[in-house]
Amino acid sequence: MPIAALYDIHGNLPALEAVLQDISRTDADQIVVGGDVVPGPMPRETIRYLLNLDIPVHFISGNGDREILAWMRGTESDTIPEQYREVMRWVAQQLQPEHEVVLASWLKTLRLDIPGLGEVLFCHATPRSDTEIFTRLTSEDRLVPVFGELDVRVVVCGHTHMQFDRMIQGIRVVNAGSVGMPFGEPGAYWLLLGPDVQLRHTTFDLEKAAERIRDTKYPQSQDFATRNVLQPPAETDMLASFAKVELR
Repeated sequence: MPIAALYDIHGNLPALEAVLQDISRTDADQIVVGGDVVPGPMPRETIRYLLNLDIPVHFISGNGDREILAWMRGTESDTIPEQYREVMRWVAQQLQPEHEVVLASWLKTLRLDIPGLGEVLFCHATPRSDTEIFTRLTSEDRLVPVFGELDVRVVVCGHTHMQFDRMIQGIRVVNAGSVGMPFGEPGAYWLLLGPDVQLRHTTFDLEKAAERIRDTKYPQSQDFATRNVLQPPAETDMLASFAKVELR
C-alpha cells in the first residue's frame, strides 16, 4: 500500500486538513511527517490533529521543531534571527508539556521499505543535517558527498519547500515540497509513495484558510496569510535566494 509523505506543515491547519482529505481518497495506509510541523500560526491544533489520526503516522523532526523544543526547555537559540524570535517564543508557549515529550521522541531520519521503491530514507533536509540547503538546480558534484554512499534507492527530503525529483549518482532524491508554506503556485504539496513516486498538489479555499489564520494570535498572522497562503514567493525568486546559501 502507498505511503503519504507530508513535509513542512508549519502550523497551517487548513492546508493540512485539505491534504488529509485528499489522502483519504487514496489507498495510502501510512503517513510520514517529515518535520517542521509546529512553527506556524496553529501549532497546538496542528500537532493535536496529527496525533489523533486513525492511520499510522511516523514523525521525523525538522530544524524548526528542534528549535521549538529547545525553547520549551528554556534555551533560546542564538542561531534564530531576531525578527523570528518573537514567533518562536509564541509557538513554544502555545504547546503543552506533553508536546515536549512528543517532539523529543521524533527521529532525525527514518527508513521504510515501500513496495515498488525498495528501502526509502526519509530526512528533513539531508541525511546528515536538518538545515543543509539544496535544490533541483544544485550541481551534482556538490551532492555526491552527501548522497553518494547511501545504501538506499530513494531519499525523501523537504526543508526548501519546493518539489523536485532528481537522480544523484544512482539514488533517486525527491523533495516533498511544503504542505503549509509553499513556494510557487499556492496550495499544499506532498508525495504519494509506492509503487512509484507521485508529486501531489492539493488545492483548497485559500481565502477561507487565510481568514482562519488571520483570526489566530500568531504574531505574524497577517503576513503568513498573505505571503504563505494567498501569494507565496515565486519559485524562481527562491531558487535564486537559495543558490547563495546552498551547501558548498
